[in-house]
Amino acid sequence: MPQMAPMMWDLLFIYFMMSFMLMNILIYFMQKKLIKKMKTWNYKNNEMNWKW
Repeated sequence: MPQMAPMMWDLLFIYFMMSFMLMNILIYFMQKKLIKKMKTWNYKNNEMNWKW
């Protein structure tokens, strides 16, 4: 059984690393989308101000 323990730990470590990376990627894309939305919103506000 001791031979299996290091393998299990490696798998756990890889799993955590992958999940962490995926979370970072998701957060990055969400931030990008949010920034785009904010920019468009600001642009619309500016248009409204110009019209007034």
